[in-house]
Amino acid sequence: MPTPVLYKLVVRSFFVTLGMLAVWWGLDSFFNGSVWDGMVVSKSALVVEYCEFNHVDKFFHQPMNTYSNLAYFFFGVLIVQIAYDDYKNDGLKRQNRLESFPMLSALMGICFIYLGFGSAFFHASLTYIGQRVDMNGTYGITLVLVSIGLYHVLYKVRFTQPVKTIWTVSLVILIILFLKIALLIPSSKLLPGLILALLVCIAINYFQFRKERSGLVGIASLVLMVIAVRFRTLDVQKIGCDPHSLIQGHSIWHLLTALSSVCSYSFFRFAGRKSSF
Repeated sequence: MPTPVLYKLVVRSFFVTLGMLAVWWGLDSFFNGSVWDGMVVSKSALVVEYCEFNHVDKFFHQPMNTYSNLAYFFFGVLIVQIAYDDYKNDGLKRQNRLESFPMLSALMGICFIYLGFGSAFFHASLTYIGQRVDMNGTYGITLVLVSIGLYHVLYKVRFTQPVKTIWTVSLVILIILFLKIALLIPSSKLLPGLILALLVCIAINYFQFRKERSGLVGIASLVLMVIAVRFRTLDVQKIGCDPHSLIQGHSIWHLLTALSSVCSYSFFRFAGRKSSF
């Protein structure tokens, strides 16, 4: 993808996200906390898990932890556009494996958007169902990234179009099933396991195509995730906590995990590109 085209997609994603910010602000201004009355409150709300003050009278109970999910939305819109551009160029000579599988990139972008709305729903309402959707969105992004990693590690296996369709549909089904699976296995074990699987795939693929992969992008993905976990931990432990601050540890977690996930995606999608980002 030429750099000017990529920049155009980034700018377009920015304005779409700006529009979504306006919509969210309008909703928060027009509605109040009574919208969530009658819904089961999450355990997170009961134990006051996060530092940010819970404005139960407001539509967005945790405003900063809600608005920060626009980071996922922005990258989701961007990746969906990249997928569409790949689809339009179908049949042209490919420079990497993921470019020839636009459905997988599209699902990646959709999962980003899904998490953006899901996590916003949770932090706005602090409800049990919101928390479930939030975690499912998190698993969705991670599962798709792991599948992208496996797809590249198995580079000798030729994927026909029907196989690609089955692969994508199976992923969607698996993400839905994780609504149940997540209740059976603690997230403290399941999510780190999936992240480890992704990192292993990145490492293997780097050594498979050392000259075509950016080790710095792969390392950035890991470093950003480690820093994100640190900020989340400090936020939960209420260390350096200011409940009314515009800067919240969990909001930073949203931003850094979004960046980490994009780095993982970029490691594969923009491999060997001078115009990569």
